[in-house]
Amino acid sequence: MTTYFEYPSVELQNELSKIANAMVAEGKGLLAADESVSTMGKRLQDIGVENTEDNRRAYRQLLFTADEPLNDRISGVILFHETLYQKTDDGVPFVEILKNRCIIPGIKVDMGVVNLFGSEGETTTQGLDDLAQRCAQYKKDGCHFAKWRSVLKIGKNTPSYQAILEMLTCWLDTLPSAKPTVLFQL
Repeated sequence: MTTYFEYPSVELQNELSKIANAMVAEGKGLLAADESVSTMGKRLQDIGVENTEDNRRAYRQLLFTADEPLNDRISGVILFHETLYQKTDDGVPFVEILKNRCIIPGIKVDMGVVNLFGSEGETTTQGLDDLAQRCAQYKKDGCHFAKWRSVLKIGKNTPSYQAILEMLTCWLDTLPSAKPTVLFQL
């Protein structure tokens, strides 16, 4: 049985190679600024600040406009959907702030986790239904990489075969569009 794989265009291969090399540049790392509204709310509550869109925007503005050494240490930032479309107090889109600092904008593309039916508290990741369309739009809007999250619960009877199969199915479905990551919950 023969298999045929159509390689991306040379231009796309070069673009992906450039992005990947920049993301793993020596001495640099990724900043995860992709907290959901509820997770961001917990962070703000810890410092006595109300969880409003403007307060979340102000917090992220503080991160993205930090002093110049940020450019020397951060190669890319993983954004949350809300953050991708936010702007500074001066009206400059966060994506432009990052690009001007030679920091690559990326996006969290999973839609969170839900309980996996019939399991011992395990979860499955949501967001495959319109992933290709969302990724295409995020690319147009300035993102150059994507994050997909899967969670495996580690315990006496977990991860179950069902949870592993579900995670792998999600991974296989995301491979053309996103770089999957896995978090192990202990």
